[in-house]
Amino acid sequence: MQQANDFRAESQALAAVLQDLPEADLHRVTQFKDWTIDHVLGHLHLFNVAAETALQGTAPFDAFISPILAEMQAGKTILQSQFGWLNGLSGRALFEAWRVGADSCADAYAKADPKRRVKWIGPDMSALSAITARQMETWAHGQEVFDLLGIERTEQDRIRNIAHLGVSTYGWTFANRGETVPDPAPYVELTGPSGAVWTWNSPQEDNLVRGTAVEFAQVVTQVRNIADTSLETCGAAAARWMAVAQCFAGPVETPPAKGARHQQQA
Repeated sequence: MQQANDFRAESQALAAVLQDLPEADLHRVTQFKDWTIDHVLGHLHLFNVAAETALQGTAPFDAFISPILAEMQAGKTILQSQFGWLNGLSGRALFEAWRVGADSCADAYAKADPKRRVKWIGPDMSALSAITARQMETWAHGQEVFDLLGIERTEQDRIRNIAHLGVSTYGWTFANRGETVPDPAPYVELTGPSGAVWTWNSPQEDNLVRGTAVEFAQVVTQVRNIADTSLETCGAAAARWMAVAQCFAGPVETPPAKGARHQQQA
């Protein structure tokens, strides 16, 4: 699967900016819920291992994820629930474990049938969707790291995978909030880092989202408020979608306020 290689490349791009970072800097606080870089790496590592375990079958996945879910059901946050599994792993040792684990996950999915169904938290999904979700989360959580370090990420056309996920979860964004899904879905026209233009849905001049694929991905992953982008929307459905878009599973999350997420000074 090309998507497995895209996930690998996304992980390597993040690893490259962390490779020579002093250990103390891994504990600096980002703009995302006061998570540190170390927290981000722990989160990515946990769910990369979970995704790889899902390929082994339902029973191994359930055995892996049950203790994590039990802690969350007992009132712990998703961040707090990872600490028991990490068992003290942090800093450079965690960075290396995450890096090796990401490669292992990419290797496993590269050999998998894209249509194979795998167990996950919530509905089952295809292997292709599962590894695309890993790329999306790596890219999205990578954003707070790049922002904190004051580094502009060099984007590649693999961002199309995340944009496609964002378009595909149009209905989910509304349904998850208990809102009626506006029909039809807006026309989406995005320009990739290479200059390629990608489109989704039927052309509609009065119901559309247009702009760069990177800024669209930033909005649907909730790493930027749409007001901090140059995305163009037309129509009530498109405007509402971009105001609350959420391409990831789980309970309703509120996008960051205008100006709350931004690239900091290096």
